[in-house]
Amino acid sequence: MSQDTFDDASIPVLTEVVDEAPQPAPAALAAPEPLPEPVTPALAATPAEKLEGAIDSWDDQDWDLLERRLSERILQQLQGRVDFVLEQRLRDSMSEVLQHAVNGLTTEIRDGLQQTIEKIVVRAVSQELAHLQTLKK
Repeated sequence: MSQDTFDDASIPVLTEVVDEAPQPAPAALAAPEPLPEPVTPALAATPAEKLEGAIDSWDDQDWDLLERRLSERILQQLQGRVDFVLEQRLRDSMSEVLQHAVNGLTTEIRDGLQQTIEKIVVRAVSQELAHLQTLKK
């Protein structure tokens, strides 16, 4: 696109996408985790702290899964936006092309109709004159 900056509130920024942590990979689920200790509301961790603690133990497979999910989500969101913009631009372009074609077609029909009417009038006048000349004789 020709714009250097793109501000669309419907497309999340990377931090919004990362805040939604993916489910652990199947390999990470194999080891049973100990039950969490009860936490008082004052000591509860923020989502960013929870994410930071969770990603400390990630292996390459977990990172690959996150990368794949992020890529898929971003591609889906971008594709929807690209489809919308492309459709709008096509409509605008087609509107101009169709208007130009209609104008050209109207001009051609008008010219053809004018020539046909002129030929009909010339023939009718010559037939009428010929008929009047035969009556005169």
